[in-house]
Amino acid sequence: MKINLSFAPTSAELNVYSCFNKTQEEKAAKTTKTSKKAPASKAKTEKVLVKPHWPEEVTEAFEHAVASKHYKGDVGETFALTLVNGQSAIILGLGDKNKVTKETLRRQIAHIYKAVSGRYEDMNLHLDGFLLKGEQEESLAAIVESLHMTSYVFDRHLSAKKTAKLQTINLVTSEKKTAQKKFEAAIAEASKIGESITVAKNFVNEAPNILNSETYAKEIEKDAKSLKNVKVKVLGVPELKKENMNMFLSVNAGSAYGARLVHLTYTPKKATSKTRHIALVGKGLTFDTGGYSLKPGASMMNMKFDMAGSATVYAAFRAAVLLELPVKISCYLGMTDNAVNEKATMPDSIVKARNGKTVEILNTDAEGRLVLGDVVNYACDSKPDALIDAATLTGAILVALGNEVCGLFSNDQKLADALLKSAKNSDEYMWQLPIIDEHKNDMKSVVADLKNIGGASFGGSAKGAAFIEAFIEPGISWAHLDIAGIGDSQGHLPYCSAKGASGLVIRTLVDYLRKQ
Repeated sequence: MKINLSFAPTSAELNVYSCFNKTQEEKAAKTTKTSKKAPASKAKTEKVLVKPHWPEEVTEAFEHAVASKHYKGDVGETFALTLVNGQSAIILGLGDKNKVTKETLRRQIAHIYKAVSGRYEDMNLHLDGFLLKGEQEESLAAIVESLHMTSYVFDRHLSAKKTAKLQTINLVTSEKKTAQKKFEAAIAEASKIGESITVAKNFVNEAPNILNSETYAKEIEKDAKSLKNVKVKVLGVPELKKENMNMFLSVNAGSAYGARLVHLTYTPKKATSKTRHIALVGKGLTFDTGGYSLKPGASMMNMKFDMAGSATVYAAFRAAVLLELPVKISCYLGMTDNAVNEKATMPDSIVKARNGKTVEILNTDAEGRLVLGDVVNYACDSKPDALIDAATLTGAILVALGNEVCGLFSNDQKLADALLKSAKNSDEYMWQLPIIDEHKNDMKSVVADLKNIGGASFGGSAKGAAFIEAFIEPGISWAHLDIAGIGDSQGHLPYCSAKGASGLVIRTLVDYLRKQ
């Protein structure tokens, strides 16, 4: 799909215009002296369309349409027209102009794309009625993000590809050409983020018999070669043994494929000693059977999605590099599957982690924290200014926050606040949850320093986060994002797939990296 900026309408098959409305009250008629005691009639209200940005031919066509009298311009309400020149037009309602947000634009653009992508080859989207006052570039970016995310399909294994008829979208504006550079920059930046989200989605949606730890590492390495100022280091089983990552290796013990730790480093061109350094860590479980603590069959389906944390942080890293953000970023992806064979780790096993702490593995299905514990400890060696990990860590996060909200845990309120602010800026749902001393104490073992599950069944997400925190070195600001609820199947958002990878939280992380 091509997205073009145009300062004049083109001969596209379809034109899309926005429409707003406002509520107007009719004043009640004054009472006469003879009807002083009569109750005053209530003021009537009606919705009036607000459309000064419409060109004359659209206004004329709309007023000639008999059914236009019923159109109120409410959010998502559409009205179809045929213009004098033969082009089709759709009026898209956005409701009260004072209540329209960037998220309104994302959602409504997604709806209109889905409605027309199979019917027209090209489209003019007339920006004048979509760009919010004082937030023109941000509005434009939201529209482009929506187009990239909504148009995504995973059809690489289908013999008949799902190619949309709509291949060209012209973003038309009557703004002066002095706005061209700013608008083009906004489109380019949003496209880089959108393309990186697509990369993440493709990884998450790939079948586990194709994407294993070894092939996944190779694909990341291949993709990273196209990125400037990026170095890639891949640690295999021998290197992980030298690093004493025995928790990580215990998860990999039953696998047919070697564990991989992909370590990427981006150093901006003008880096100095004052340049901020952010570490991103991702859980990359390409499939999770639960190990000897075997999942039920129904729960095992879609466990290819258990590497979404690694895909999320890599996409954020990738987008930041393409945007040439002036922040140093290290990205660590811990990759393995959790399978069962005669060498697989048994419950009750005790292993020594990279930082020297011993861990009793009571449940082999609580494996993500074992991988992350060693990897975050490895990441601490570079002494980043902040370390953020993302993982599909617990089903308990869905109990706490539903499948629409990302759980946030942190040992640094300043870092937590910055991430919450970026989530709000990106219109993504994130909520902070606590890690209290009782959670930490519940992760202590009688026969080892720690155990990988708590003694009580409640507070599972916080206890999983408390376990990871035990491997964060003193003085390192750390945040943990539990994306188990929001990593896939976000059908309530029209720009996300009803089934499959969502690509959420990537925009939040990019926004956070921008602010460094």
